[in-house]
Amino acid sequence: MKNAIILHGKPDKKEYYIPDEPSPSNRHWIAWLQKGLLINDIKADTPEVPQPYKPQWDLWVKEVERFEIGPETILVGHSCGGGFWVRYLSEHRDLKVGKVILVAPWVDPKRENTTDFFDFEFDPDLASRTNGLIIFHSDDDHDTVHQSEEIIREKIKNIEFRKFHNYGHFCYSDLKTDAFPELLEECLG
Repeated sequence: MKNAIILHGKPDKKEYYIPDEPSPSNRHWIAWLQKGLLINDIKADTPEVPQPYKPQWDLWVKEVERFEIGPETILVGHSCGGGFWVRYLSEHRDLKVGKVILVAPWVDPKRENTTDFFDFEFDPDLASRTNGLIIFHSDDDHDTVHQSEEIIREKIKNIEFRKFHNYGHFCYSDLKTDAFPELLEECLG
């Protein structure tokens, strides 16, 4: 059965504890994308990682492995969630998945915000085990995201790259909407 796992990024601690703000798995376009996939008969899960503001590898792995990951699974990751999928798939070289879409992927290139979360060896052939590995990139995103995207592109072969103008970090504050039709279209295509 076709399914999808949509993984949020790393909020800062202050943002995480604002009572009136949605949880990370319900922020920005994530819930909108989940609904769009569900009404297209694709089971879509949005894991909620505990204390995502201080990424701990084992907690993220435990959370995503609650869901089926197989040849028809679409994987979407935003920011740190995108970086997570790069490491996870690099370390699970026997795993074949469906399409992988990394939205503004971040791998903490300066190691300022994580400890060992992104200490891993990239699998240069990772894309060959997917039905397409796509990076969504905005020209006005943060420098560390641009650096992360370049690292990923240098280390992994056969990545598709979709460039957007003035989409920032693909957050609600940048897009001014929860809708992200280009992402839904890519998932369904």
